[in-house]
Amino acid sequence: MRDRRKITVQGIVQGVGFRPFVYGLASRLGLGGTVRNNTTGVVIEVEGEPACLDSFLRALVAEAPPLARIERICAEQAPVEHDTAFAIEPSDIRHETQVFIAADVATCTACLQEFNDPRDRRYQYPFLNCTNCGPRFTIVSAVPYDRERTTMARFPMCPACQAEYHDPGDRRFHAQPTACPSCGPRLWVADSQGAEIHADDPLRFIGARVREGSIIAIKGLGGYHLACDGSQQDVVRQLRRRKQREAKPLAVMVENLEAAQRLCAVSAVEAEALISTRRPIVLLRKHPDCPIADAVAPRNRDLGVMLPYTPLHHRLLQQVAAPLVMTSGNLTEAPIICEDDEAVRRLAGMADYFLTHNRPIHTRCDDSVTRIVFNQEVPLRRSRGYAPLPIRLPMPCPTPMLACGGHLKNTFCLAYGEYAFLSHHIGDLEDYRTYQAFVDSVEHYKQLFEISPHVVAYDLHPGYRSSQYALALQDLRRVGVQHHHAHIAACMAEHACQGPVIGVAWDGTGYGTDGRIWGGEFLLASYYGFERLAHLEEVRLPGGEQAIRQPWRMAAAYLHQVYDEAMGDLDLALMHAIEPRTWQVLCQMLAQGLNSPWTSSAGRLFDAVAALLGVRHEVQYEGQAAVELEMLADERPAEGYSFSLADHHKPMVVQTAGIIRGVVDDLLSGEPAGRIAARFHITLSGIIRAVCGRIREQTNLRQVALSGGVFQNTLLLTQVISGLRQDGFVVYSHRLVPPNDGGLCLGQVAVATAILAGGG
Repeated sequence: MRDRRKITVQGIVQGVGFRPFVYGLASRLGLGGTVRNNTTGVVIEVEGEPACLDSFLRALVAEAPPLARIERICAEQAPVEHDTAFAIEPSDIRHETQVFIAADVATCTACLQEFNDPRDRRYQYPFLNCTNCGPRFTIVSAVPYDRERTTMARFPMCPACQAEYHDPGDRRFHAQPTACPSCGPRLWVADSQGAEIHADDPLRFIGARVREGSIIAIKGLGGYHLACDGSQQDVVRQLRRRKQREAKPLAVMVENLEAAQRLCAVSAVEAEALISTRRPIVLLRKHPDCPIADAVAPRNRDLGVMLPYTPLHHRLLQQVAAPLVMTSGNLTEAPIICEDDEAVRRLAGMADYFLTHNRPIHTRCDDSVTRIVFNQEVPLRRSRGYAPLPIRLPMPCPTPMLACGGHLKNTFCLAYGEYAFLSHHIGDLEDYRTYQAFVDSVEHYKQLFEISPHVVAYDLHPGYRSSQYALALQDLRRVGVQHHHAHIAACMAEHACQGPVIGVAWDGTGYGTDGRIWGGEFLLASYYGFERLAHLEEVRLPGGEQAIRQPWRMAAAYLHQVYDEAMGDLDLALMHAIEPRTWQVLCQMLAQGLNSPWTSSAGRLFDAVAALLGVRHEVQYEGQAAVELEMLADERPAEGYSFSLADHHKPMVVQTAGIIRGVVDDLLSGEPAGRIAARFHITLSGIIRAVCGRIREQTNLRQVALSGGVFQNTLLLTQVISGLRQDGFVVYSHRLVPPNDGGLCLGQVAVATAILAGGG
């Protein structure tokens, strides 16, 4: 008795060896039929004894390739055709797309063994890969995922590679990027102006130049990196000058896990993140005797570390035998460069040499950044290795949708049905080139996933370029989503939490429904809406955007609010550091409200305390003052400052005068800055616990969602989670998308979906 079944498999099932796996499984069980890719996933028609077909279905899930991610299997009866052999058929591109594109994958162990084997024909070949590893998302131009729809289409396979590609028993069976030195991409070296330099071994040549102190532009998977020896202080400083990146920490790449452990403390979970196929930059605590140059991560206890994820990286690190600084090839805030001509134009003044190749990059993609908190990953930048893997939505999106995200750390997403396809990290849309990269990437995603949006969700801030883009789209329904509501909804969505929750949304800036600048918010939130139940006390933002770049202005605003004219009598270092005339003008601005909007921002409170402590009067990158304040904090237990809750207000107001008075009193009494920073952090965690407790009394809610850029602060996040759990709360924090604005688009989709489902 024979039976036949048609099986459709959806998920990450293209470019991960799924068809050869199916072929081998069917052959092993003596089944006939076919398997093919189409634009919905993988379609299998399989025929044989019913018991064998049942075994086939079970093994399809249990034994799937390591990179596969099966989201759905649909099996139905089909007419028997008496197939006795099993075959892999060409891809079918006629159907509606619902395919998932795999992220780029670090070089697998089997390929590394070949890479290091002098007897292998791919020995030391910097572009070797197989079905289980190598480029994916960055080389794909369309679906289904076949070689002709990738940037490898220009490289015809040699007979040896073709034999592997067509052999179902080979590891490179239908591995689309497969290549070898005879037929694949070529590596070469160029001088600072892009002119090719003859080098018998480009990687050995570049390794020697790095050891001598040169700065190198290296073409990687998703764009160019600027690299140098991370142990040479003067060279790292020179890189900063050329890149115009004065202070923001740089990442380093080291040869293996043991090398990372020599630089930093590495827990078991951190080690797992480092060696994962995603290979993100992982933020680790430096050893006191860490040999990395101080200029790599100035005034920072942590170091961003990643392991090599391409054969090129492995060989280069073997040649250099030292940690490599690896930072995006761009000027600060511009998008990472991925085009060769642009690299020569824009990096010529930064790089002494180029290490490049002729495999095009279709989609630029920065490195991902993550850290581990309570043995869970907290992504800070979700990009290479993660994007464009989908996130399952808590409720199906009823119509194709685009969510445009925020202005800083922008990501966007397309959603339809059960999934949201989040983009790679785009960056800060202040820079027009980054904005253009955003526009181009939206179009690419629409084409790649064949999602034509009917709805666009966006942030309410009228000045955000992402919002202006959304509002300019024609014939789409527009759904504006308040910034902090989107933050909380994103956290809820990734946990599939139905709500409502107490949402604690703390960040630097978000446009409030009253037109003021929010950022220290406590919300009663569901996907359908929110109520602002409490917030930090509002204070003036003197000079508007200028106050964000100059934290001393925020210190002045708080001092003026607490002490009024008596602030001039305070014997503080900050008071002496600023010219009297400047103080006078600023106080007039504050008193009259000139160019000084109100804000409840927690981020600006961090800035004020950092300036008072002399940590940072001006910043070179977003959040710098808060980061350095966290790094300064003494990690011994500390007692918090006083604060009060004005619950006669609706919403309730957290009065912060006691914090400012406490910090000033400690400064005047000579308390070490590290102890003051520690007291400040524990005070903030105390505020969150107290307000959540008060809200629970009013609402009986016991679920708290934490979101916003402030919760990138590991010290505060661990204190808040620990304290809330002690108080009996269920706490949700980010694990799949960043707590910063890089996660906003997921929240925008979740809110807009709820509004549409509710008929709003």
